[in-house]
Amino acid sequence: MHLKFLTLASGSSGNCYFLGTDEFGVLFDAGISIRAIKKTLKDNNIDLGKIMAVFITHDHADHILSVGSLGDKYGIPVYATEPVHKSIENSKFLNEKLGTSRRTIEKEVAVNIKDFKITAFDVPHDSRDCVGYMVDYRHHKWVLATDVGTITNKAGEYIRMANHLVIEANYDIEMLEKGKYPKFLKERISNGNGHLSNLETATFLAANFDLHMKNVWLCHLSNENNHPDLAYKTVEMEMGKYGIRIGKDFSLTVLKRTVPSTMFILQ
Repeated sequence: MHLKFLTLASGSSGNCYFLGTDEFGVLFDAGISIRAIKKTLKDNNIDLGKIMAVFITHDHADHILSVGSLGDKYGIPVYATEPVHKSIENSKFLNEKLGTSRRTIEKEVAVNIKDFKITAFDVPHDSRDCVGYMVDYRHHKWVLATDVGTITNKAGEYIRMANHLVIEANYDIEMLEKGKYPKFLKERISNGNGHLSNLETATFLAANFDLHMKNVWLCHLSNENNHPDLAYKTVEMEMGKYGIRIGKDFSLTVLKRTVPSTMFILQ
């Protein structure tokens, strides 16, 4: 069965990603309304009953808004680390709390969901806890690394294994510096516990590229401090310094913030 990837939303207004096959799927984060999740899945011929689990990266509102509904209302297990679950319990952003659907995971201890082996790994971010995820399925390794303050050795280890990589490119350095955000917020974004800039992501990809990496999606772009074309060009330029060509050596896509993507069929 082919591996399928769909982004429902990617940005500070909400984040939600689908990965699955014709038979089953999982969601990563649920930071948009349950109505939007159900509609987007239906539009892509995905039955909500085939969603086997939801995996949460961290406790910020744009990643957890609908976990209560998906969990206890629809009976879908919600996986997160213990610190993230504790923060979800106390979050004021959830209309429904988690009960029997709650599942606790540990970093670097794999969880099996049907044919998927899903492993969480630590990433630095200004939340109580934050993880990225790697999914092993047959010959595929799909990695999600969003809300990453800096690419640590551990995060880099998992990112380098990816055949299919969803990675943050949150802001352009110059746009952030010259923008309207107050100084404290600019520092929070760029201090190593906030978000990755276009250049940080591009530099890492260029220096660590391997031919097993087939697809890269840039996610969680800032609406105020970035632009899709700018993020794309920054990666293209850095890769070009190493002779790595978009469209020849790998595929690069910039994910939209509030509009679902097309369904990607991963070969």
